[in-house]
Amino acid sequence: MSITSKESILKVLTAFNPWWKTGDIHPDFTKKYRRFAYYEAMKRLQQTDLKRTVILTGARRVGKTTVQYQMIQTLLKNGVHPHRIVFISMDHPMLKLSGLNEILECYHENIYAKQDAYYFFDEIQYAADWDRWLKVIYDMQPDTMMVATGSASPALMKGSSESGAGRWSVIQVPTLSFYEYCALIGIEEPEIDASVRPTAFAVMTQQQRTGVMIKLSVVQNHFTRYLLVGGFPELALSHNDLIAQQIMREDVVDKVLKRDLPSLYNIRNAIELERIFLYLCNVSSEIVSIDAIAKELNGVSRPTVENYIQYLESANLIYISQPVEMLGRKVLKARPKIYIADAAIRNAVLMDDSVLTNPIEMGKMVETAVYKHVAAFYYQKATRVGYYRGGKKGKEVDIVVDYPNINNILIEVKYREHAPIADDDAICELAYESSAAIVVTKRADDFGVHNAPGGKVLLRIPAFAFLYLLGHAERHGYKGSE
Repeated sequence: MSITSKESILKVLTAFNPWWKTGDIHPDFTKKYRRFAYYEAMKRLQQTDLKRTVILTGARRVGKTTVQYQMIQTLLKNGVHPHRIVFISMDHPMLKLSGLNEILECYHENIYAKQDAYYFFDEIQYAADWDRWLKVIYDMQPDTMMVATGSASPALMKGSSESGAGRWSVIQVPTLSFYEYCALIGIEEPEIDASVRPTAFAVMTQQQRTGVMIKLSVVQNHFTRYLLVGGFPELALSHNDLIAQQIMREDVVDKVLKRDLPSLYNIRNAIELERIFLYLCNVSSEIVSIDAIAKELNGVSRPTVENYIQYLESANLIYISQPVEMLGRKVLKARPKIYIADAAIRNAVLMDDSVLTNPIEMGKMVETAVYKHVAAFYYQKATRVGYYRGGKKGKEVDIVVDYPNINNILIEVKYREHAPIADDDAICELAYESSAAIVVTKRADDFGVHNAPGGKVLLRIPAFAFLYLLGHAERHGYKGSE
């Protein structure tokens, strides 16, 4: 019997789709907490006037498959017949060796004959010619709805801009925000008005700000653990942080570096890829030079460094922050800043026991977390998130939210006991050109406003509050229900 016979494919599909027999989905698959990506994906799936295929992309273990299971659960609760829903994991060896046409033929011949089905593809990038097949299905089966996940963003983005133009929407699933982490581990949400977000602090009285900070004090003690292990849902719920970090190294990092990326990009020497990633973990939040990396990692060529950095970004393991011009001011030599996608990944790789007592390392961790939150919050808003470094003295603003045709938002991370802002700091000098200028501080009592030269007000807000309120604003931006 052939390894990929219809009979063997059907056995695998039946195991992946227990609702065909039970009519329901096991609660262990769906979890109670719903990521923001779930609401965004359901909104697209239920939009009847404009059909869109939904593609969820993000790092391993961020919960993309769980979002799919939650969507399936919602469809079942809404009365969709169980046989109309098929979940196909292209990461499974049997299905990976089969063509999408074989798998779907098997499903329609044995389970559901009609075309008004819901296809859920997991790790779609492992299917040969996946983008062409999604296009064919979209064009030839107008009553079929599709949701797919993938861990390789550029492959998905390229397919979206070519075969998927006008056909599908790519939704990013980042690691957990601090707000999501607190909700997941069962911290009761503070009673804060839905309109309260970090930028709103600037127009509050100090008494009003104090009231908000008192309410946020219930989440403050969870911030350090969030930085260490909190970005991944399953690991955040673990009772053993050391084991959680070990699993993160094995599943989130090692599998990507040693299996996923070598397979997708025909990388022959995975050791070089690992060396580059380790280097980037050490310099996360710093401006990097490709030439300096190549020189430091003796034997690795400049083109290899450039390519591998792009591959790491494709696997959602790093963010690349590019320099941004400020109203005609030329930026210095255009070198990127690179952030590890989650501070918890960096900690799991470096295994540095002293990180919590090292102010420099803590500063890197917090800036990494701030960048991740800001990039995730603004990615759908026609913006880019970069940094500014320019002028004669090469002054820098850590994070710049670059709005088209609107003044930018400036963010400076000062995670230290005393975080003074001098009048000639870049964020002060550029504040008058911004719609908001924010200084992210360390101490819980270090909040309020700082009057910059020219009458511009800078907002000071502790890191845990800034990150929580960003997630709070994002959560309350979803008006629809399931």
